[in-house]
Amino acid sequence: MEFFDTYGVMTWIILFVIFLIIELVTMGLTTIWFAGGALVSFVAGMLGAGLILQIVLFFAASILLLIFTRPLATKYFNKGRIKTNAESLVGQTALVTEEIDNLKATGKVTVQGMEWSARATNDEEIIAYGTKIKIDAIEGVKLMVSRKEEEQK
Repeated sequence: MEFFDTYGVMTWIILFVIFLIIELVTMGLTTIWFAGGALVSFVAGMLGAGLILQIVLFFAASILLLIFTRPLATKYFNKGRIKTNAESLVGQTALVTEEIDNLKATGKVTVQGMEWSARATNDEEIIAYGTKIKIDAIEGVKLMVSRKEEEQK
C-alpha cells in the first residue's frame, strides 16, 4: 500500500501553481486564498489523508485564509494604490451640462474637460443645468451623481 496517492497529490500541487499564476497575472487578491487551500491539501495528501478530507481541508483553509487574512492584505497591498482613469473621478466635482432626469433618461456633465452621461443617485431627484454635483460612483459608462452639499436646497 502506498503512503499517499501520487495523482491526488500532484493534482493539488498543479492547482497550487495554477492559482499562483492567476494571482500573479491579475494581482487582484482573488485566487491566493485557493492557492493556500491547495497547499494545505497537498500536505494532507502527502501525510496520507483521504480524498474527502483533502477536499474538506481545501475549502476550510481557503475560507479561513480569506476571512482572516484578506482584510490585512487589502489594507497593506492597496495602501499605495493610485486610482487611475475613470475611477479617479469618484468624489470629484462636475458641472451639469444637460438636466439630469432619470425618468426621462437624460443627463450630461462635464468633468476634467470631458463630457459624461450622468444619472442621479436618487432616482426622484432632477438636477438642473449649471448645477455643481459630486460624482458618487461609476456604473458602466455613466456617472452616478448627487448635488454637492452647498447646492442642495
